Amino acid sequence: MSDTIFALATPPGRGAIAVIRLSGPGVDAALVGMGAGTPKARRASLRTLSHEGATLDQALVLRFSAPNSFTGDDSAELHLHGGRAVVEAVSAALMALGMRPAEPGEFTRRAFENGRMDLAQAEAVADLVDAETTAQATQALGQLDGALSRTYAGFRRRLLEAMALVEAEIDFPDEEVPDGLAASAGPALDFLINDLERALADGERGERVRDGYRIVLIGETNAGKSSLFNALVAREAAIVTPIPGTTRDVLDAQLVIGGYAVTLSDTAGLRESEDVIEAEGVRRAQACAEAADLRIWVRAPGDPEGVAAAFARPNDLLVWSKADLATERLEGPGEGLSVSTTTGQGMAALYDILAARLAEDLSGADFPAVTRERHRRRLAEALEAVQAARRALTIAPEMAGDDLRRAADALGRVTGAIGVEEVLGEVFASFCIGK
Repeated sequence: MSDTIFALATPPGRGAIAVIRLSGPGVDAALVGMGAGTPKARRASLRTLSHEGATLDQALVLRFSAPNSFTGDDSAELHLHGGRAVVEAVSAALMALGMRPAEPGEFTRRAFENGRMDLAQAEAVADLVDAETTAQATQALGQLDGALSRTYAGFRRRLLEAMALVEAEIDFPDEEVPDGLAASAGPALDFLINDLERALADGERGERVRDGYRIVLIGETNAGKSSLFNALVAREAAIVTPIPGTTRDVLDAQLVIGGYAVTLSDTAGLRESEDVIEAEGVRRAQACAEAADLRIWVRAPGDPEGVAAAFARPNDLLVWSKADLATERLEGPGEGLSVSTTTGQGMAALYDILAARLAEDLSGADFPAVTRERHRRRLAEALEAVQAARRALTIAPEMAGDDLRRAADALGRVTGAIGVEEVLGEVFASFCIGK
């Protein structure tokens, strides 16, 4: 980390202000080289920036001394006027002074390597930058504050305690240690297995908050799915015609309901068809619905219970469309919600139902132990190893010790406590430049 790096930390293009971040051992020399001197740390100072006799800008300069900075290195921020010419001129001056443009995620990677945060917290920085909903931001802030790291540290601490009991019996067989010391780790491992299983079962909650909750509309042809889709996304995203089978493919739209990110999917009407294209659309609709977190079964008054009814499942949300055209309620007592995309009848109630369902599925008393697929893989690996250790405990304690070490390693890789090099590229590749 001997290089001094810089990057634009605000969106490129015209704007009121552009912020360039600097980090590395050459920060002070660069500031002096542009005529800014060495402002007092952590105090905003107005400076005229220049290079080779040319004035570049009047900027607000913030300087941070190592190790008390985001990256842990000497750092600075140049708050410039947001014109493209200013940003390009200052960037050219910085390169002339020996600095280089930062790679994606390089600032946060330096913060990790300097011990300013662990790997899970570094991932939270990227999640917070990408957050588009209050739920995503709240989850990312909790992870940045160390909630996820504390969860895994707790799992790992309990593993190490059990490992100590096993290792004591293996390493000191002739010493005055209690008989069956390794076996005494059994109950602790049973509790840990239970907690790891619960964490994995609950893991989809964190991933759904981060990646989005998938809601899929299913139903017969001409049931009103596309009209409902357009009404929910508040634009004419899907083509609506009286011709059965108009929708042939899966159409996705992103929206926010109750503070949660949602991917809403319109699908082809479910019916038997000899048309090869429509049959493929039906197959895709069924596959999409199988992977959905919530399915809305859309029925029009008078619709027979055809293919869609056979495909429906008990926890689907039943919505009766075209309420403005219905002469009577055809659903059974208390079943379903009647809506009209023409008059707006029932739409507010539908939003409320969806918001309540999202809150029920995605909120929880504890911070989720999984917010990324990487966490899920490591948690599953740890659970498998602990289960193997529990089986081996009464047969060969030395084998149980190996399994417990493998489990502890898997948990440690989530926060970067061990074996970090192999996952650094995976973690930081998705970062934006300037973070």
